[in-house]
Amino acid sequence: MARVDKTESAIGVVRAKLAGAWTGSATPKGFGIDVNGRAVPGAGQSGVIGVVCQPRSLAAGDIVDIITAGELVEFAGVAGTKYTALTTDGTISSAAVDATHVPIGWTVEATRLVLRCSAAIS
Repeated sequence: MARVDKTESAIGVVRAKLAGAWTGSATPKGFGIDVNGRAVPGAGQSGVIGVVCQPRSLAAGDIVDIITAGELVEFAGVAGTKYTALTTDGTISSAAVDATHVPIGWTVEATRLVLRCSAAIS
């Protein structure tokens, strides 16, 4: 189960209310902001702006941290690989960047994902 290791909350995290209920997941997901200013898996209206790593279930309207700059550990990846998030549902994979896969970061070790997300550069 991936978990947050390093982040600077003042500059590396966006906090937003969830648009819908979130079923806790051990797998991080790419998130965006919808037209109502709420956090949604995938691109939403804003594009993928960051990653949510939340194993606990949350209700619609609960606040969630969207990590834009930080590191996740216990990530199931491959060392030295770039990772993208799918714009439709936020699934993270090593798929190449294209119209539906936006860059979110890379692994240093197989289990450490460095996140540098921005809808502005996606």
